[in-house]
Amino acid sequence: MAEFKTYAKKAGEVEHRWVLVDASGIPLGRLASFVASRLTGKYDPGYTPHMDSGDYVVVINADKISYGGDRTSKMYYRHSEHPGALKEISASTVSMSEMLERSVSGMLPKNKLRSERLARLRVFASSEHDHLAQQPKKVEVK
Repeated sequence: MAEFKTYAKKAGEVEHRWVLVDASGIPLGRLASFVASRLTGKYDPGYTPHMDSGDYVVVINADKISYGGDRTSKMYYRHSEHPGALKEISASTVSMSEMLERSVSGMLPKNKLRSERLARLRVFASSEHDHLAQQPKKVEVK
């Protein structure tokens, strides 16, 4: 029988690419799951779970994200564990950029790499962004 070995990337072999995603007309959940996949690097055949091998993701046109149905009446809750400290805010008052960041945050694994992965997410409300020097490659959401 042939002997196969699983290859694991080393820290020096990790290459973080820059990708650009146009969010115009894409549903929030589909976009968030695509962005979470790019941030973790799970799309890559050389994915290594213990290494941070994902991409930098630049999302443009975040204000044009599709958010259908009666979801604008959805409420978000926070509590600081102090008595009477329950805060609530409706989805209609939250910007789409913040909603995308919250959705992606919820879809990432809850481990030590989470904050590093979220730091590589850049969301812009319009089509103009600050990362032209990095020459991000445009990718389509499937």
